[in-house]
Order: sequence, then C-alpha cells, then structure tokens
Amino acid sequence: MSSLPDREPECAKKDDPIVSLVLDGRPRDLGGFTVRRLLPSAERRLVGPFIFFDHMGPSELEPGHGIDVRPHPHIALATVTYLFEGEIMHRDSLGSAQPIRPGAVNWMMAGRGIVHSERTPPAVRARGGALDGIQAWVALPTAREADAPRFEHHDAAAIPEVVRDGARLRVLAGTAFGATSPVGVASPTLYVDARLAAGATLALPDEHEERAVYVADGEVRLDGQRFGGGQMLVLRRGVPVTVTAQSAARIMLLGGAPLDGERHIFWNFVASSAARIEEAKADWRAGRFPKVPGDDKEFIPLPE
Repeated sequence: MSSLPDREPECAKKDDPIVSLVLDGRPRDLGGFTVRRLLPSAERRLVGPFIFFDHMGPSELEPGHGIDVRPHPHIALATVTYLFEGEIMHRDSLGSAQPIRPGAVNWMMAGRGIVHSERTPPAVRARGGALDGIQAWVALPTAREADAPRFEHHDAAAIPEVVRDGARLRVLAGTAFGATSPVGVASPTLYVDARLAAGATLALPDEHEERAVYVADGEVRLDGQRFGGGQMLVLRRGVPVTVTAQSAARIMLLGGAPLDGERHIFWNFVASSAARIEEAKADWRAGRFPKVPGDDKEFIPLPE
C-alpha cells in the first residue's frame, strides 16, 4: 500500500519553467489490452483530485475480441470514463446497465463502496472495431468518502461545449471557460476535452490551483517546447499558460483543488485512512461487497 502526498512545491520561483514535470505514459497490460498509465507515477501521484489516469488505446479490436474487466470494487473515489471511439458496457452493484459511447461522461461515485464491471457489448465484440478513451479516478474529500454510492451518466449532447478560434472545448466535469458540467463533482475540478486545429492557440483556465495537460493525439508547443502524444505536462501553479497546436491535436485538461490531506492506495481502493483500506480488503475477501446484477458469475480476486 502507498500513501500519495506528492504535490508541487509551494516555493516555485517566478522564473521557474511553466511545465514543472513531464510524465510519459507507461504501458500496462490489462489482460490482452494495453493502456498508457500516467497517474499515479513515482514522480507525481495527484493533480488536483485526479489520482489515476489511463489512456485506453487507441486500439483496433479484431472481430470476436473485446475487453472484459470483471466485477471489482472501489471505495472513496469516483471513476470517470470518457471514450473517443468505441463502446463499453458498464454494469454496477446499484443495478446500472449503461452503454458508454463517444462523447458521453460516465461518472460512478464509489463512496463507501461499489462494484462494477466493464465489458465490450456482444454486438460490438462480434464486429470488432476501434477503442480509444480515458479512464480516470477522482479521489473524494475526506468528508465525502463514506457517502452512499451513486451513478451518473451524461450523454454527449448534455456536455457543454465552448468554441474558440480553432478550438472546440468540451467541459466534462467541473468548471472551465465560463461553462459548468452537469456532473456532480465533490470538489473543485477541471476536466476538459480540447480539440485544436493546426496552428490554434489556447489560453488555459487559471481559476484552478493544480493543472495538467495530457496530449492524447498530435503535437503541441508550450513554454517553448514541443510535446507529443502520450505525454502529460504538469503545470506550475499560478502562471498564465498558452498551448499552441503544432498539428491538429487533442488534449485533455485536468486538475482542480488539492485534496485535504494524503491518500493511501491499494489496488482499486483509495482512502485517507490506511485502516479503511484494510477494512475494504477484508470485505472483498469475505464477499461482503454487493453483487453486480447481470454480471454476478465472475469477479477479480484481491491481489495478495
């Protein structure tokens, strides 16, 4: 188990680089499907409330193949699934059964405990096709860790869009660019999908204390440096930042307010208390978490 207190030093100097840290996606095999993992990393564990950030794909699934993430538990966090391409079926122990399609935001608040699965739907599996998107976890404030679990799904049409010169901005969660997402965040949050035309410039929101830019596709210039797909740029606090697209690019903006203290993480469990993690481990071993209706024959065992 590890605790996650890592933060940008408060004593940054005026002439320090705007990009305080560059994280490169690390390949992780999730049972035949590879993701690029950015958070947590040894260099940086949290950006605002974001404690986990995976880029799934881009991959081309052959006919007859798909992803099968069997039922598994979470506590004290919210999972955020957002697809660029493809489709995933989400099921959880609240009884939710929701296909996730490109542009929609799937927000599952675990609170005191929830179980879910993520699988390729049968029709999509039969024909194959692309899968590309982001899976993130947002840690909850201490006072919200024991909330009742909750599930929200917001179709693509419900997500606010802001159009700037050469930029199409979708505010997925929290606030940015004068828009507010309908997602029920638990703390100040920045999460934006930004599509930039080649040559476009974008001034990033400055109301959030911690910010990072993930380059999902294309190439951008920031603070005199070029960055490409698969890199996350953690930004220095309190400075104006402008991103220029060297090519057509897609970037994710993420961050928000720092959490109220350190976080511990083990497997799919996140909590401000190590004792709470141990309790969740014991509950999963003993089968005390609820089942997932419609997907209750399998589960992922606790790593030992």
